[in-house]
Amino acid sequence: MSYMDQNKHCSLKKWKKEMGCIFAVLALAVPRVLMFLAFLLTDWFRHAFETRVWPFMGFVFMPYTTLAYLAAMLNNNHTLSGGWLALFIVAIVVDVGHWGGGGLKYRRK
Repeated sequence: MSYMDQNKHCSLKKWKKEMGCIFAVLALAVPRVLMFLAFLLTDWFRHAFETRVWPFMGFVFMPYTTLAYLAAMLNNNHTLSGGWLALFIVAIVVDVGHWGGGGLKYRRK
């Protein structure tokens, strides 16, 4: 392998590492931005939740779950059943996976 090939390989690894960071930031930011816009522009949170505490805690700790719950409450007569329940469970797995993924990466170092 020539010097040029080795240099391209290193820059490709660096690019993938940087892009992974960008995807992680987007994965963390997008649901929170959507929640913020929904809070400002609609009254969905008032209809789906009885208090302001749960949406705030969801914004901080479990944004995907909060959005799934919001969608289920608004579109399924305030019940979690069928496909909405499946969406809610997947959202919980995704949110908890974010917590576990960070710990796993820390342990590998």
